[in-house]
Amino acid sequence: MTARKTQFLVEDLISKIFQKQFPDGKLPSERKLAETYGVSRSTVQQALTRLAGMGLLQRRQGDGVYIRKNAQRYPMVYNSATQIRYSAMSSKMIYLRKIKAAPELASIFDLPSNSEVWEFKRVRIMNYVKTQIETGYLPCSLFPLVDAEVVEDSIQNHAMEMGYSISRFMTTYRPTQLDREEAELLNCKKGEPAFSITSRGYLRDGSVFVHSSITAIHYECTYIVPFNKEVYLQRRTRKEKTE
Repeated sequence: MTARKTQFLVEDLISKIFQKQFPDGKLPSERKLAETYGVSRSTVQQALTRLAGMGLLQRRQGDGVYIRKNAQRYPMVYNSATQIRYSAMSSKMIYLRKIKAAPELASIFDLPSNSEVWEFKRVRIMNYVKTQIETGYLPCSLFPLVDAEVVEDSIQNHAMEMGYSISRFMTTYRPTQLDREEAELLNCKKGEPAFSITSRGYLRDGSVFVHSSITAIHYECTYIVPFNKEVYLQRRTRKEKTE
């Protein structure tokens, strides 16, 4: 019940932030929020911690909690991972190896034929629970040296340490079921529902620096995007023409 209340509070505060119901950029006190929502202060604290972790809020010592500048920019996406403290997340590498890029990978990374890429597989652990299996690829041309420490820490952090500027990610979500190997790795039963998540990460110059496929359990994703009137009207017009 507490988890559900925390999740509702997170979603409702996000909604109110985008509705600009805090014109001065400052949230009510924890005590006031607890009274308004009929929850404990510890539930409020958990919700505020999640929102701070998403980059929406910042605490000012002795002055309260404020909405970060540009926090209302679109689109905004947050998922199960962004709600967890980074200190409560870890990865366990299964393998790391160099392989010849198959045609599909060569196309994704825009590589010449016979180029090499790093292939890694890891289990991601959140709050001491195995929740994701990730198979990823990095072009050797961008990352000459990759080791277990990099795989078990953060690919994004490694890219930034090498001086690369990350621009954006393209991510696709599909429903799936765990196969036998995945179930064993995640300590689950074969056939349990899961998300299949594929992603490409882009640098500022447009290069793809990472491509990965993730199988995730206990996963949820929320996003906020602007309403595109032009696209909506085009789709509606096409529908009316076919009727």
